[in-house]
Amino acid sequence: QVQLVESGGGLVQPGESLRLSCAASGTFFNMYTMGWYRQAPGKQRELAAAITSGGSTNYVDSVKGRFTISRDNAKNTVYLQMNNLKPEDTAVYYCNAYRSNFGKPYNYWGQGTQVTVSS
Repeated sequence: QVQLVESGGGLVQPGESLRLSCAASGTFFNMYTMGWYRQAPGKQRELAAAITSGGSTNYVDSVKGRFTISRDNAKNTVYLQMNNLKPEDTAVYYCNAYRSNFGKPYNYWGQGTQVTVSS
């Protein structure tokens, strides 16, 4: 069992930055692919960024060059550095942990943190 707690959301103006953190409790954190998903009002949840257990990253096109995902396995924490924020980045951001062991999926979600970009 893994519990995820996000923090760092808030209200910022366009062009500003935020750093989201997701602290995980439980075992085998270093074996999970960690992701940041986001859901804007009236839209489907989408994957914004992900980082594998080996450190490989991928991003949705709309955030490439502005967002950076990283992990600190010693602290059981994953981060999302968001720079040059735009109003269209406004959403609830959810932390996700996923791994598969012998075909059995382990998939966990945090409660979400609100990010609002507005002037």
